[in-house]
This record gives sequence, C-alpha cells and structure tokens, in this order.
Amino acid sequence: MGNGWIGRRVAIIDGCRTPFVKAGTAFKHMTAIDLGIAAVRELIARTELDPAEVDEVVYGTVVHSVLAPNIAREVQLGAGLPPRAPAYTVSRACASANQAITSAADSIARGYADVVIAGGAESLTDVPLLVSRPLRDRLVAASRAKTMGQRVKAFAGMRPKELVPTTPAIAEPSTGETMGESAERMAKENGITREAQDRWALRSHRLAAEGTADGRLLKEIVPVYIPPNYDEVVDRDNGIRTDTSLEKLATLPPVFDRRYGTVTAGNSSPLTDGASAVLLMSEEKAKALGYEPLGYIRSYAFAALSPSAQLLQGPAYAAPIALDRAGVTMKDIELWEIHEAFAAQVLSNFQALDSDEFARRELGRSQKVGLIDEDRINVMGGSIAIGHPFGATGGRLTITLLNEMKRRGLGLGLITVCAAGAMGFAMVLERA
Repeated sequence: MGNGWIGRRVAIIDGCRTPFVKAGTAFKHMTAIDLGIAAVRELIARTELDPAEVDEVVYGTVVHSVLAPNIAREVQLGAGLPPRAPAYTVSRACASANQAITSAADSIARGYADVVIAGGAESLTDVPLLVSRPLRDRLVAASRAKTMGQRVKAFAGMRPKELVPTTPAIAEPSTGETMGESAERMAKENGITREAQDRWALRSHRLAAEGTADGRLLKEIVPVYIPPNYDEVVDRDNGIRTDTSLEKLATLPPVFDRRYGTVTAGNSSPLTDGASAVLLMSEEKAKALGYEPLGYIRSYAFAALSPSAQLLQGPAYAAPIALDRAGVTMKDIELWEIHEAFAAQVLSNFQALDSDEFARRELGRSQKVGLIDEDRINVMGGSIAIGHPFGATGGRLTITLLNEMKRRGLGLGLITVCAAGAMGFAMVLERA
C-alpha cells in the first residue's frame, strides 16, 4: 500500500450492472430507481449476501427526480434491503458513481461501516421537465384563487411561449458552453484530427463487440425484464455497432461546429439509460464472511480546473495525484479504463499526460506522467460504444476493470473519469 490510504483496507467484492441502452429505447418505461433496484437485487443474489449485513447504501445520479430526490433510499427499499441501513445520494456529474464508491470506501476505512453497497443509476429518457416561470406564477395564483373568476383571471393574457417546458441544462452555468462544445474546442486547441477521433470510436465499437461476443462484458450484466408485461428481456448493451467503419463514421456531420467541427455523434458517447452496483467491505469483514474480493482500493483522487479552460481535461490532473498516493507510477499500471465522453477528450488527455511541457506548466512536475500501451487501455471498448448513463458509468468502469484484471492475472489497474464542472477522477485498484 502507498502512504495515501488512511484507515482500514477496503475490498471490492463484486459488482454488476444493467445493460446500457440508448435513451428512448428498451428502458423507456423504466425509471432510474427501477434500474437501480434491478442492479442491486442482482448484486445481492450473485454474492449470496445476507441483506442484514448491509450497513449503508450510497448511490449516485445526475438528473435528480423531483418526486424522489434521494434515489439511494428508494433503491435500497425497492431491492429489499433492511430499512435500518442509512442511504444517501451523491452527485458529482459523470463521476457520481465514483463518488458513491469512494464515499462508501471512506466510511469503511474509518470504521463507520463494514459492508456498503454503492453505485449509480440514470434514466436520460425520464428527465424532469419544468414549466416556464410565468406559467408557474399563473398556476400558483390559480391555486390560491377563491373564485372561478379569479382562476380565469390568473391565465388572462397568457402567451403560447409560456407553455414551452424547460429541460435540464446541458451547458455549464459558468461558461454557457456544453460538454460537446468543450470537446470541440479541445480538439481544435490540441490538434486532435477528425480521423484520429473516428479511429478511436471505431476501436471502441470493435473491442466492445468482441467483449460481448466472447462473454466478458455479458458477465457483468444483469438481464432486465421490461415492464409492464415482463415478457421481453434485455441482456446486452444496444449501442455497440458491429457494422461501423471508418468510412461510415466519416459520413457523419459535425454536431457542435457544423462548419469546421470534428466532433460527431459517431465519436461521442450517446445519451444512455442504465445502472450499476458494487459491493464493498472491510478486509476483515470479507474474511469473516468468507468472500474472496476482486480487488482493493489502493488510492483515489479528485481534481478540478477552471471550466473556462479545457473542461474535460480533469483526468490529466487527477491521475498523477492518485498514482502518487498509491506509491506507483504510470509504468506500474497494467490495465486502464478511461471514460470516453468524447474521443477528442480521451485523446486530449493522452496528449497532456504524455507531455513534459504540460507536466511543468499545469502540474508543477519535472517530467510527464506518461502513458501505458494502447492495447492495455479500454480493452473491451468504452463509453462511446457501451454508452454513458451519467450516474452509473463509474460503477461500470470499476466492475469492468477488476473482472479483466482477474481474468488476465494482473496486479494494478487505473480508472479515470472526466466530469462536468471541469472535474476529474482517478482511482488505483489492486487485485486481491
């Protein structure tokens, strides 16, 4: 262990996830809570865990329901866990499940809990829509009216534009720039070509297709039966394109800069519905219950930069901190899962981590952090192909990495995630 971990050693026992499906498709009649319940129930079944052993539930989400803002509690109760266990929801944009996992780990390390279920869920189909402020004012006035005349008066002079709903913001409040626009700017500033982005996207789809075909990705997926009749089952991710090619990707138009841009739907992660769940224990508790962990958390780090800079460059700032805390270097990392929000973001972070100049200017380090061989990065594809349900992705990365480390007999792995708000996350995991 490096000197960055304080407290008891935290084991990751197992994890699973629902299929990740494009928004508006197979899970369109399911909520994030429904998906979270499916993932947690399967986790309990797979591990044969006595639900009474669970001390805490921590769950991440980004687009919160106004009807059930504490999704963790609803997932806990819906999955049949004892109500005595506290449950709370966390949100750190695309790193929300990572925040849930590290919050769980901190509770265990401090001795506050022995067994915690963490993860996250997102339904980008089921997003809350708000009425406009003028319409809200009219509705409030009408609800307070004592006569029919007063109710009618509340809506007098109403204009059609007041009926247009307000959707969740997709732009950074501080800059007005969307993540896609930021990825486009990163591509331009860092000289990331359209061909390079499309090649990375093609790689993601090809490797995800291979990981599905040989069963490695299917191993982490819980089949989900679709309501209301439950006669249809979804047992795999539906965004993986087995028939795509560089030629097909090249035909797609830029989305965020239609004239000069290079970021397209093909080299970006799609809007996705899905959930993940991870079981964490103290090392002592795992031994007492007879579990063989998949691995242990060696270190983690969050980092942030100005949103007006390169919004999605957070991994390049977080990774060196996590590596230092673990007492290792990038050369020691044997497998790496990096979240693919956009191919431009992935390649920009690679460029930064492999730059002495970036290390000196931004990190105050004498030399670059470095990279590992590409054939050890996202070996079963990434979010571009598999999908990105905001609150759930961090759980998938954890599960995917540890399962593959076990299969290959590897000792150290790295997870990195970019997140809205110009934040980054990194975690070093070691195999049991």
